[in-house]
Amino acid sequence: MRLVKFLAHGGVASRRRAEEIIAKGVVTVGGEVVTDPARDVGEGDDVRVNGAPVGVEAREVWVVNKPAGVVSTAREPGSRPAVVELVRTNARLYPVGRLDADSTGLLLLTNDGELANQLTHPRYEVPKTYRVRLRAPLADRDLERLRRGVELEDGPTAPAQARRLGEREIEVVLREGRNRQVRRMLEAIGNEVTALRRIAFGPLALGELKEGEARRLSEDEVAHLRKAAD
Repeated sequence: MRLVKFLAHGGVASRRRAEEIIAKGVVTVGGEVVTDPARDVGEGDDVRVNGAPVGVEAREVWVVNKPAGVVSTAREPGSRPAVVELVRTNARLYPVGRLDADSTGLLLLTNDGELANQLTHPRYEVPKTYRVRLRAPLADRDLERLRRGVELEDGPTAPAQARRLGEREIEVVLREGRNRQVRRMLEAIGNEVTALRRIAFGPLALGELKEGEARRLSEDEVAHLRKAAD
């Protein structure tokens, strides 16, 4: 198994983040610093990150209904709570993508780096569904602009599914995951998001999970997530 995949399976980080960790020179195999993410390692090898041993954990995937004010990181250096603190497990979990601190709703946590990569990589186009409250009513022409794609400072967005739920409420489905994308799209067409809640990630819906609560996904639910990313 390649070193980057070993770290991901060990719950250290996603594969992309594991590559960054390896490049920093803080990973050792058998006491030797390794900076090649393609280095082959096995379960019997002594792999460490910053001196801490890494082993392959049992795979866990959790869904959290993230409250506002909770940050989507594995650890938060400041005073705000981190989303991993909402889950009771000994596994080293990290978020699959992010929701900004002001946003709420469905966030996945896992120690399965391969699954995390599949669910967040743009080429897999796994849909994410949001309920959005707006500062001002949205004109039909602006709703159509969201559907066609909006020009942002980092390039045009892909077409989105968008439908009206009320005078100042819409539902938006995205298949890409740029930073604060929904908020930026609405700003680009002259509106403003006052509340943002993710209600689905691929086939997984938030359902009746209460704000601040978490539950571990069943094997069938995880299988459906994998299928959505195929």
